[in-house]
Amino acid sequence: MTPNLPAPLRLAADRLMEGVARAGVAERADKISQAYRAGRSSAAVIKDAEDAQAYVLARLPATYAACARAFDEAARIAPDFRPLSLLDAGAGPGGAGWAALETWSSLDRAVLLDSNRAFLAMAGTLAEGGPEALALAERRVADLAQPKDWPVADLVVASYALAEIAPAAQAATVAGLWAVCAGLLVLVEPGTPDGYARILAARDLLIAQGAQILAPCPHAQACPLVAPDWCHFVQRLPRSRDHKLAKGADAPFEDEKFIYLAAAQPHVAALARTARVIAPARTLKPAITLKLCTPEGAMEHRDFPRRDKPTYASVRRLDWGDTLES
Repeated sequence: MTPNLPAPLRLAADRLMEGVARAGVAERADKISQAYRAGRSSAAVIKDAEDAQAYVLARLPATYAACARAFDEAARIAPDFRPLSLLDAGAGPGGAGWAALETWSSLDRAVLLDSNRAFLAMAGTLAEGGPEALALAERRVADLAQPKDWPVADLVVASYALAEIAPAAQAATVAGLWAVCAGLLVLVEPGTPDGYARILAARDLLIAQGAQILAPCPHAQACPLVAPDWCHFVQRLPRSRDHKLAKGADAPFEDEKFIYLAAAQPHVAALARTARVIAPARTLKPAITLKLCTPEGAMEHRDFPRRDKPTYASVRRLDWGDTLES
């Protein structure tokens, strides 16, 4: 899995900057970032094509990378899953669809839902030179808080979307997504305590409706973490010149904090789950200590001594979010 935007998407994003004053785009991007941090919704933040353009440059690379990481893990655990249809709910400019096509080349048709017309128009613009499933995708204006007439799809995705929905309506949205999911549902949210809480609530609802949890949890029991701890991961991605300008940053990379949930219908074949690393490793002279979520439903700190050279060599290659070999 690579966190880099696919070449056609990167070129489409670059074309957005042709003849455009970069300082103005950076100013818009900064206002958008501030508005999102203040808890405002996309409807209040992305009002026109210029706002959507600034979002693409400032946020699309990171949201794409987070989705790619979540999809890659779901595909690893369900290696025989071959979806043909995609429903991208709360699609924004369509980054999740691009990540899905990179993971599952079997996809041949897609429907994108969003309440924001500027986002849907931008998704169409970016997809013009992309895979046929996205270039010909149906793009519908829809309110995710009111599930209605959504098409059934093998793969259903909602990335950075639940945060846009009032808390009282989120359960209905998740239930609506599950109702039209013929195979796999993947939810991705910001890696904040609030994002984790939304994923945890969705997880409880889906388990109650018979879903099998593929990732990141290796079990279907209650989450073993206790507040103020919360589950999340980090995906590092490179920054282009325009991306750095839009973010007002000099660092050549960005670390996107995210949390996700991959839930499958019972008929989807999946590998046995193994313990997952849920924090950066702690390496001291005698051993590496990993914080693990285990298939038994427990959280534990496990030491891997340096003297056990084969195991130590294997474990030291693991990153935050990886799983132990079975």
